[in-house]
Amino acid sequence: MTVTIATLGFPRIGPRRELKFALERYWSGKSSEADLLESAAGLRTAAWARQRALGTDWLPSNDFSLYDHVLDTSMMLGAIPERYASADGDATLATYFAMARGSTGDGAADCGHAHTRGGGETALEMTKWFDTNYHYMVPELVAGQRLALGSAKIVEDYREAKAQGFETRPVLLGPVTWLSLVKGRDVDPFDFLDQVVGLYGAVLSQLSAAGAEWVQIDEPCLVLDLSYRQRHAIAQAYARLSRYGVKLMLTTYFGGLEDNLPFALTLPVAGLHVDLVRAPEQLGAVLAEAPKSLLLSLGVIDGRNIWRADLPALLDLLEPIAATRDLILAPSCSLLHTPIDLALETGLDPEVAQWLAFAVQKIEELGILKRALNDGRDSVAKPLAASARAAANRRTSRLIHDAAVAARIAAVTPDLLQRRSAHAPRRAEQQARLALPLFPTTTIGSFPQTAEVRQARSQHGKGLLDDAAYDAFLREETERAIRWQEDVGLDMLVHGEFERNDMVQYFGEQLAGFAFTRQGWVQSYGSRCVRPPILYGDVSRPKPMTVDWWRFAQELTIRPVKGMLTGPVTILNWSFVRDDQPRSASCRQIALAIRDEVADLEAAGAKAIQIDEAALREGLPLRRKDWQHYLDWAVECFRLSAAGVADATQIHTHMCYSEFNDILTSIGAMDADVISIETARSQMELLAGFASYRYPADIGPGVYDIHAPRVPGIDEMVDLMRLARTHLDADQLWVNPDCGLKTRNWAEVRPAIEAMVAAARQLRAEA
Repeated sequence: MTVTIATLGFPRIGPRRELKFALERYWSGKSSEADLLESAAGLRTAAWARQRALGTDWLPSNDFSLYDHVLDTSMMLGAIPERYASADGDATLATYFAMARGSTGDGAADCGHAHTRGGGETALEMTKWFDTNYHYMVPELVAGQRLALGSAKIVEDYREAKAQGFETRPVLLGPVTWLSLVKGRDVDPFDFLDQVVGLYGAVLSQLSAAGAEWVQIDEPCLVLDLSYRQRHAIAQAYARLSRYGVKLMLTTYFGGLEDNLPFALTLPVAGLHVDLVRAPEQLGAVLAEAPKSLLLSLGVIDGRNIWRADLPALLDLLEPIAATRDLILAPSCSLLHTPIDLALETGLDPEVAQWLAFAVQKIEELGILKRALNDGRDSVAKPLAASARAAANRRTSRLIHDAAVAARIAAVTPDLLQRRSAHAPRRAEQQARLALPLFPTTTIGSFPQTAEVRQARSQHGKGLLDDAAYDAFLREETERAIRWQEDVGLDMLVHGEFERNDMVQYFGEQLAGFAFTRQGWVQSYGSRCVRPPILYGDVSRPKPMTVDWWRFAQELTIRPVKGMLTGPVTILNWSFVRDDQPRSASCRQIALAIRDEVADLEAAGAKAIQIDEAALREGLPLRRKDWQHYLDWAVECFRLSAAGVADATQIHTHMCYSEFNDILTSIGAMDADVISIETARSQMELLAGFASYRYPADIGPGVYDIHAPRVPGIDEMVDLMRLARTHLDADQLWVNPDCGLKTRNWAEVRPAIEAMVAAARQLRAEA
């Protein structure tokens, strides 16, 4: 019996975010399309070469994307909404980026062209990929639409690799998962099944003709609660797709097959990949029921987190299996979700660093397992011993365990989760204190992180700008932002967050129990990359984190300035979280730390405090039966962070990228006074649930899509708010952007916020 190793996908961005900078040069007009494509080709070649040098037997191709693999699949199928179609009908790179980022008034994608105000097209909706922190562009289909093969990228990438001497297994997002992600405009997406499967068959035929023997076809929908329509579609699709001359490795991840396992094993595929990190309990059933003729790929290394594996323990599990059948060992999912190389990190505490493995190290771990299983443990005795030592150290390290934190958690009582009064009397006190007009205006928190802001932060970090000079710079930026907000007429102000690098990192750097990287970037969407904090130990707050900057801003104005915090669930979900205790336990620790900050802001005089929970919904388990347990502890943690304030203190929260209608009761149970949500791209569709659920508090449905470069007009915003008024009372509604403005520039932000304030004034006049 033989063991080989595979990667299901490798990070796209490059070791030092080369893709990000190539994209942004192209979008700004500083480089050509040819320059961008040349940079992309170089990143692909480097990734193949590195994975092969690490011993990977099954290299992926088509795992690279210029923006998003779901958008790539839509382009492959010709699923291009009519509003983006070019005059000659070709699926150009401009079309691709228009779908990803919106277009300007002249129909061009944002590539350094001047923006029109209120013109152009908004981008496709964007939401989270299953329960990860990666975003995908939501496909659209309309009744009567005809699909046709568009982009040949998957075939071109395979041929490109082959020409360089790399035999690859092309990666293709499965047809049923793609259809499950589609937003149908007055049509059921599964009505397009025959068209879609026919096009997939044509692509598989082209790959076979090009020499591909295997294709990795990703169907993560198989770990979900499947509808009858989905099951029927999967059976139909794979009965046809098995006929096109290539072997299919049906790939599942992010959970267990559970009740879908018997069904999956009936499909005419040559191989099956299962995730044994998120769902180790499925291994017994897979081994018992999978025929020996089915090549099994076992996801034994965590593709979504950064913890080093306990290799001796894994070998105990794998040795009996490898003695009876051929195996592929792989990460649980694509390595897209992990940083690239731990070797780039020179500033981590050595004790913490020994517990970690990034993408390169994870492939090295697979190589060690492969050698041990094929040649015996003695062949890799030293790395196995090192793995065992690291696992033992992590179990007992004093860096991880804090008795004071444990004692405080044990002392939490139910009364700490309750505001002093119900929402109605609180609302009256807050309105008397704040004296806000109808349709009050605000922003979500951050203002543009300009090149000057980033340069000053970089120089300060390198010691080229001393603390006093950096502080003076930040004060100037903050005062400028406050004065501009006063001039433009916003009702509730923010200080702009110029001192903050990231909404999670900024807090994690000031909390005990977190570590940070310098090059640990992962892709969030397009060119947007983040460095998730590493939550390795018990969490506490040594000292106030935001009070001084809030106080400075509030002293500049008589208008209320919101205190700005990131909530415990979002800090948890946007970090690499320790896996040696339940996530809920770590979240409660963070909640107590945020509670302390809320209390200090209120004591300093803050009348409104925003606790962002942008990531609340994305933490939902993939199976509905597991939702309530998660929602119970997530809501509890938010309330634990927020409930200590007086009735007159207004608690805001913010959520984005989410479908909320199926968890509205839990959102209501958070007991916030004001919630702001992302609704601009969806044309207020997210508010449909409020027709049947009477939301008790105020809500700010976003009217400005900050993820696209276009500047919306006044009429557009007024129309969106009129739609919102069909679901909510006028006195419940706030007017705000979808999200924070840090990724935009002032040339876009100023006219957009001016239009937003003008829209609010028009709405007041109408009311």
